[in-house]
Amino acid sequence: MGGVDVVYNPYDPAVNDEPYPVYARLRARAPLYHNPELGFWALSRYADVSAALTDSSLLSSDHGPMLDPGAWGPHARTFLSFVAMDPPEHTRMRAAISRGFTPRRVAALEPMIRQIARGHIERAVERRTFDFAREIAARLPLDVISELVGVPPSERAHVRGNFGAALTYDPEGRMAEDGLRSIIGLGDYYRSIIAERRKAPRDDLVSVLVADDELTDEDIVAFLFLLIGAGAETTTHLLSAAWYWAWRNPGQRAAAFGGAIEEWMEESLRYDTPAHGIARRLTRDTDWYGVRVPKDSRVWLLIGSANRDETVFPAPDVYDLGRDTARAISFGSGRHYCLGGPLARLEGRIALEELTRAVTPGYDLDPTGIRRTAHGNVRGMVSLPTTVTPV
Repeated sequence: MGGVDVVYNPYDPAVNDEPYPVYARLRARAPLYHNPELGFWALSRYADVSAALTDSSLLSSDHGPMLDPGAWGPHARTFLSFVAMDPPEHTRMRAAISRGFTPRRVAALEPMIRQIARGHIERAVERRTFDFAREIAARLPLDVISELVGVPPSERAHVRGNFGAALTYDPEGRMAEDGLRSIIGLGDYYRSIIAERRKAPRDDLVSVLVADDELTDEDIVAFLFLLIGAGAETTTHLLSAAWYWAWRNPGQRAAAFGGAIEEWMEESLRYDTPAHGIARRLTRDTDWYGVRVPKDSRVWLLIGSANRDETVFPAPDVYDLGRDTARAISFGSGRHYCLGGPLARLEGRIALEELTRAVTPGYDLDPTGIRRTAHGNVRGMVSLPTTVTPV
């Protein structure tokens, strides 16, 4: 079912800028969509996506979650840790790593996160005009992760630079050469931290991980890549989406600044989902909508579309802080539910609280300077020129 009058190319800049009308057409006319040129099948309805996310026996994670051709394959676990594994390996790795993300440990991070958030916000607000995406939304989660890992403040700009280069793709969705070099550089840097912690443990996440005899150095490096990619980038785009869509919707902005912080965050996660899609490998021939999809096909699960499904969320294209978002699957579902989801929500809540205390609701954005990411699994904004009035 390609969809006679539906064309979906996730690498088309126009689709990346405004995918939701395309997703609506997919749900209505081609709920199973095949793009033979790019070699994937896409599921777009909430019922199909949510069911697929929980069925690891049918849809394997062993080739990783990335649609991009350079990242798809059995080598994916090298950089993506347990998200590119199935049980029992996934179960073992996730259990070991989750010891560093217990509810108690995450809750204890609040003072540190608030201090970092307040520092970035105060420096930006002092100038009144700044780039929200680059100076607040991108820096906060990366600095929090650097604090967790034990990266000293003097080296965090270097880590941010390598991370930014690693997220650069060419028009066909392949990682750029600079990105590959940056990944190698980050890997070497993280190995040096791991070696230091094995000699002299500290009170940081890497020390927790090296204390687990089941985790090798390569296991830990892969997890740190996952943490900085999945953990930092999604939180960055959550914050930018909240800031942007509140600006576009003054009535909802008033509710947000009036105290509806949790609602602001959750509706932003649903409405402009950072993790737009997840790829899976089909383990056996399967029929969807009367079409036989062959074993080993790459299946693209459109979370961003599922969160706008009108059968689950009434008036899904309305940004409404008063809606029920309980069924949103912004952080996935099942065994691969995002381990860092509670940390992302904590960072989001703290940053939005600090913002509403620092500036008046009447902030403004320069639409001519707004820029979005190129296609990847994650979609969001990389530039949001902002002017504020301090409280």
